[in-house]
Amino acid sequence: MLVQAIMTSPPITVTASCSVADAAKLMLDNRISGLPVVDANGALVGIVSEGDFLRRSELNTERKRSWLLEWLTSPGKIADEYVRAHGRRVEEVMTAPVSAIAPTASISDAVRLMERQDIKRLPVVANGRLVGIVARSDLLRALSQALPAAAVSANDAQIQAAIDAELARQSWSRNGFIHCRVTNGVAELNGTIFDERERLAAKVAVENVPGVTSIKDQLVWVDPYYGVAIPPPEIEARQA
Repeated sequence: MLVQAIMTSPPITVTASCSVADAAKLMLDNRISGLPVVDANGALVGIVSEGDFLRRSELNTERKRSWLLEWLTSPGKIADEYVRAHGRRVEEVMTAPVSAIAPTASISDAVRLMERQDIKRLPVVANGRLVGIVARSDLLRALSQALPAAAVSANDAQIQAAIDAELARQSWSRNGFIHCRVTNGVAELNGTIFDERERLAAKVAVENVPGVTSIKDQLVWVDPYYGVAIPPPEIEARQA
């Protein structure tokens, strides 16, 4: 799936000369947490978000330091913080430069960039102009559409084959010798795991296979350092 399939277009934007008050009102009225900033030609010049309004003199949330930290902090940094706390125009508080992505890039590329830079939204630019924006809400909307709405019927052989194929693709499954047996839609997990996190991963892999009605956990955990075997949760509960 490409970025252009899920992006919001056209995006709501502001200009650099827009007032902070108008930008904040625009964000509140449209229930969005960030706005791309564009010039007269529609080129992206920055982005302004809720995070840019956290340290404001009007809220008495300006950054305050001890006299020692104040002395150690460069005058330039203190001046920059003053501008962000007191600036009245978007150009004075916006983040610039800002990363962007092409509409023909994959969603995985967009997510990778958002994770790497720890940002919540990514402007989409084509031929030097802003054409859209991808936010976390757009990814959530795409996920809701991609998730299966209802269970799909399948026979045990088909379910078994799908589970075996999925487990075979996972390195954590090969490490733990996990295998599964399906009877009347019930998937019984058997084998050995060396990390408890593999148990949940195996369950998730199985529950995503269409036709599975329930999961029976028979996985045995073995401590890789001491060789101590812990029985499956169901058996352990009965013994207790």
